[in-house]
Amino acid sequence: MSDEYILSLKNIEKTYESSGENLTIIKDLSLDLERGKKCVIVGKSGSGKSTLLNMIGGLDAATSGTILVNGQDVSKMNEKQINEFRKKVLGLVFQFHYLLKDFTAVENIFLPAYMAGVPKKEAFERANDLLEEVGLADRKDHLPSQLSGGERQRVAVARSLVNDPELILADEPTGNLDPENAILIGDMLFRLSEKHGKTLVLVTHDMNLAAKGDVRYSIEGGALVEKV
Repeated sequence: MSDEYILSLKNIEKTYESSGENLTIIKDLSLDLERGKKCVIVGKSGSGKSTLLNMIGGLDAATSGTILVNGQDVSKMNEKQINEFRKKVLGLVFQFHYLLKDFTAVENIFLPAYMAGVPKKEAFERANDLLEEVGLADRKDHLPSQLSGGERQRVAVARSLVNDPELILADEPTGNLDPENAILIGDMLFRLSEKHGKTLVLVTHDMNLAAKGDVRYSIEGGALVEKV
């Protein structure tokens, strides 16, 4: 893989077996994505958007094909290697925030960095800086239950950046939000990805959000089709 490509997918297939029948969700899917690009993937429900992100992130395994992220072959990693890969290379944002309910906003951002070996003081500094970037410096000591849905998702965006990842994967990050917060979170993801020089791969149903991508694809018949 050329150094200019942070993500290279070659002939990916994902087939599930159910009740003795095979169901192929992803078929012969290939993609080369340049570093720093903001890539958006759209598609109907069940088209395989989230499945694709899960395979890139090592949360699910492809049936066949090759997934290279930052020069590393995800399909050949063992569990320990995948955990290290997620800590150091990936930032993840999901439709649900997955914040730890007994930890404050700043602690939720701090923990991934601390667990990755960043010294405690530096990890807290990073967390506080990112909270300021997402406009929540005054809410840092609030528990998730004391934050609105949009605020929780802003914390989740900040958390995805705390380990200085190469690649951010965002799976329907605005799907649970009202229209106003959906616009805010969408704009924030693209703005912070650009500011910090991150590559972003985002899947969404929101066509307004999709329009912000440098490159846009839809999944049709299990393969990627570039949208102009």
